[in-house]
Amino acid sequence: MSSTPRICVLRAPGTNSDHETCYAFEQAGGKVDNVHVFELTESPERLQDYQILCIPGGFSYGDDIGAGVIFAGQIRRKMGDLLHAHLQRDTLTLGICNGFQVLLKSGILPNGTEDWTPGPEFEREATLTWNNNGKYTARWVKMVVDSPQNVFLKGIETIEMPLAHAEGKLCVANEDLLNSWKANRQIAVRYCDDSHSANDDVLSEEFNPNGSVANIAGLSDVSGRVLGLMPHPERFIKATHHPSWTRRPERGAGDGLKLFQNAINYFA
Repeated sequence: MSSTPRICVLRAPGTNSDHETCYAFEQAGGKVDNVHVFELTESPERLQDYQILCIPGGFSYGDDIGAGVIFAGQIRRKMGDLLHAHLQRDTLTLGICNGFQVLLKSGILPNGTEDWTPGPEFEREATLTWNNNGKYTARWVKMVVDSPQNVFLKGIETIEMPLAHAEGKLCVANEDLLNSWKANRQIAVRYCDDSHSANDDVLSEEFNPNGSVANIAGLSDVSGRVLGLMPHPERFIKATHHPSWTRRPERGAGDGLKLFQNAINYFA
């Protein structure tokens, strides 16, 4: 395996954060290709060349029948065997915002490398749906890390970054599923208040802007090699990206860059 990992940033019609995501991985030291989903379905063997797969944010296929639904269907029907082989290798997979929606609705999350199998149908026990306020919401949020074994989150305890979505409310079919995520440390990041408190009681809209169960902002698989999250780390690569940067002491890198650096360092 190359000492400089190769990253596939996989976009679809409507994706709009692919260039920023490529830039983030490049700043972290990776070698990045911006790949259209049609390119990969025509030459599926290409995915074997990559150590990291990232599905970035945006509005794939216009979210016409639900956020990430069409893209997720393509993954299961046209790239299922390909993705299964990718997950079984010592690789990393990241889904940001719409990418998280795709990972969840394709079934790659929550179980990821453990037991994901391709096929047109599967039983979905969790989904991302409309925010409690019923509208697109863009703002900055604070989060605590609950899944320290996840590769992307290594060494991070709290983090701040922007979110921008209309369908970011995580819902689960039953309490047992939520309890299993807790037991397996799969709740990757949770929205928190100014005291960094993030318990199971849903925080107010000021801190949890979509109303996700247990304040969940992102999920990990059991192996820690797959991560999906609603906020955008690629939009906080430099300290000056923060809207209050002139009143903050930090300079240089922003919080979001650490996730991409962790991914690159995994293959060092």
